Amino acid sequence: MTLKNILNADLHCHSVVSDGTMTPEALAERAKTNGVELWSLTDHDEIGGQHRAAAAARAQGMHYLTGTEISVTFAGETVHIVGLGFDPDDAAMQQGLRKTRGGREQRAMEMSDSLAKAGIHGAYEGALKFVGNPDLISRTHFARFLVETGVCKETSEVFRKYLTEGKPGYVPHRWASLQDAVTWITSAKGVAVIAHPGRYKFTPNEEYALFTEFKSHGGQAVEVVTGSHSTQEYVKYAETAQEFGLAASRGSDFHSPDESHTDLGTLPFLPGHLTPVWEILEDRIL
Repeated sequence: MTLKNILNADLHCHSVVSDGTMTPEALAERAKTNGVELWSLTDHDEIGGQHRAAAAARAQGMHYLTGTEISVTFAGETVHIVGLGFDPDDAAMQQGLRKTRGGREQRAMEMSDSLAKAGIHGAYEGALKFVGNPDLISRTHFARFLVETGVCKETSEVFRKYLTEGKPGYVPHRWASLQDAVTWITSAKGVAVIAHPGRYKFTPNEEYALFTEFKSHGGQAVEVVTGSHSTQEYVKYAETAQEFGLAASRGSDFHSPDESHTDLGTLPFLPGHLTPVWEILEDRIL
């Protein structure tokens, strides 16, 4: 394939294996329909859908990079690190992700108890109806339950009123460390990417510390063009990529046709002066 910035690459989306609503096969078909040339499925803390996604991409005539999105705790906040182009059969990575997933069930029960105190009962059982993989129950599944039961009109309203710090249903969780996540990815011969940096509520000093530590552990890229970034943030994180000598990635963060504001394959192209992450992953593209 011709590796260039003007490439419809979508390297961030989610299936029913984590908190999306579509199968890997359906996502591959949607991506192809929308003109995606290079695709990656990046389920949260899970790589169980990788072989299916790679096969589906081949069936659709798309190129594929293995992917995942790992939850880490940094400066008291949850940060997501995308891994691309790794060996999905790597034992150390599989073990690390299993450990990361381990605390989700207990957290979910505590979230349900908190919502019950606010008068919303049966949230754990209700959220489970939306879960494809019980090990990966998350706030998104609770949000879908609150929409289904009429507590909120849409999932964005849920996250304004519930499940975030200071609101009913919020329960903090200690995820993997930044060093853990980057090491799992790089040891499995992949590239670590800071996902949607514009979403984190960091001070300028904290954000600088995130990028500095990320690079010191072997991180190599950052999402510049992604579904939750504004046009101004495209510019800001393009500059950040250059400042830290990082490659740039592009991905919609698509979860569902009914919930996601950005569809697969519909983002602007990467700025031409940046090094696209797929250029340093050329030998790992399937």
